[in-house]
Amino acid sequence: MLKHIRNVLAAVALPAMAIAPVAAQEPIKIGFMATFSGPIGALGQDQYDGFMLAVDERGGKLGGVPVKIIKEDDQFKPDIGAQIVTKLIEREKVPIITGITASNVVMAVAKTITDKKVFLLSTNSGPSPLAGANCSPYQYVVSFQGEDIAEVVGKYATDKQFKRVVLMAPNYQGGKDLLAGFKRAYKGLILDEIYTPLSQLDFSTELTQVAAAKADAVFAFYPGAMGINFVRQYQQAGLLKTLPLLSTGIIDGTSLPALKTAALGALLGMEWGPDLDNAANKKFVEQFERKFKRIPSNLAAQGYDGALLLDSAIAKVKGNMADKAAFAAALKAADFKSVRGKFKFNNNNFPIQDLHIFEAANDAKGRVSMRKVATPLVDHQDAYHTQCVMRQVEP
Repeated sequence: MLKHIRNVLAAVALPAMAIAPVAAQEPIKIGFMATFSGPIGALGQDQYDGFMLAVDERGGKLGGVPVKIIKEDDQFKPDIGAQIVTKLIEREKVPIITGITASNVVMAVAKTITDKKVFLLSTNSGPSPLAGANCSPYQYVVSFQGEDIAEVVGKYATDKQFKRVVLMAPNYQGGKDLLAGFKRAYKGLILDEIYTPLSQLDFSTELTQVAAAKADAVFAFYPGAMGINFVRQYQQAGLLKTLPLLSTGIIDGTSLPALKTAALGALLGMEWGPDLDNAANKKFVEQFERKFKRIPSNLAAQGYDGALLLDSAIAKVKGNMADKAAFAAALKAADFKSVRGKFKFNNNNFPIQDLHIFEAANDAKGRVSMRKVATPLVDHQDAYHTQCVMRQVEP
């Protein structure tokens, strides 16, 4: 009798076990650290908005796996960034940290992240040391090496036969890298290099100096609020009509809503613009505008591409983040449709890509946006990739 009861209970239990729900997969934690406050806060917000647009399109998943995005503001301060990274790695146990807006911050945290065998995926900052001797198999930059977007402007200035140019930038790693990039590709005469304090918002003294220099053009890099003030003052001084403004990191979707017609005619070097003619980009721009009611910037496009890259890589390893070698190989494959068109990683895990010149101009809807006018560099490789000796990811 007892044996019969046991058999009945077992028979009842089997169907119950068969219909019991499979335990849901634990979300993959992803640290998203960027600059959300201060003079370049809009840049970090666009990175995040582009990234989260892709996550939301996939129902809160990447690679078919739920993700938990931990958003952190480094405040444009390397020491704050270092504290956040320690918390993300030690307390949150994240396998991936992405975002990263500024070069001074990424230089303070990159080694800490990669030494811990956590994957660093920058969707904006790509300073030269990380592209060369300090490259890492745990480190990927989905945007550009910092000097690339200045090199393309230097090439354009040479092609347009601007023989005398003044250079301007804030006095920090990113500013120095960009002016170095311009000089690498420019074949004319540099009349002056002007470095201003990182917090400076009034450029009247420097613009008086520029006006007296008798240059053929000015190349400038000023991100965020610095760039908005710079362009306004440049235009108010009457220089925009007489002295071509060549730039990078100034005229884009983060600054044009504030600048509007004051920016018309200014030129920008960048790897992406809203009018790039490919299906992935058209879909991205349409969906971004629908959700955020503004034209995306390159920061948003880079954030979106970063999420698409992670989507492809996580899918390839079926969410198994413990297999670091397989995940690194999946990232390196870059098996996704980039909004910039063709995309692949170089030996140093920085992109090989086309670089364009855009002009601030009215679009088909009458809005001030960016219009592509030239592609001076095709399949461009950064200047530092030959210095990278890439080691293997340990199994």
